[in-house]
Amino acid sequence: MTRPTTQAISPFFIVSKVDQTIAFYRDKLGFETRFQQPDRDPFFAIVGRDGAQIFVKSDKDTSPLPNPKRNPSMRWDAYVYAPDPDALAVEFADHGAAFSVPLKDTHDGLRGFEICDPDGYVLFFGRPR
Repeated sequence: MTRPTTQAISPFFIVSKVDQTIAFYRDKLGFETRFQQPDRDPFFAIVGRDGAQIFVKSDKDTSPLPNPKRNPSMRWDAYVYAPDPDALAVEFADHGAAFSVPLKDTHDGLRGFEICDPDGYVLFFGRPR
């Protein structure tokens, strides 16, 4: 019998405005909109790039709550594996993305960088050294 497989895990972020979040991920990070509901003034969307995707939703009764707001030592809301973080950092910089932590080798054996989205969610793009 063939073992069932899984392919990915996707973070789910509560955001202030879905359309602004879509624009950030598209314009700064090269993500595409894979789904949104409804078409105008969406309250839910899936944005993705290659094998990475993020679910985003706005809710008038719930504010964004990224990890660093809950616990400053828990910096990342998502780790995005990037085989070539150096090239990806150049692409993101060329599109005007601001790095919350620049490209570097980390103390725990990774190479990568951090980007903070408009709602404060921190994404680490990188790989093990």
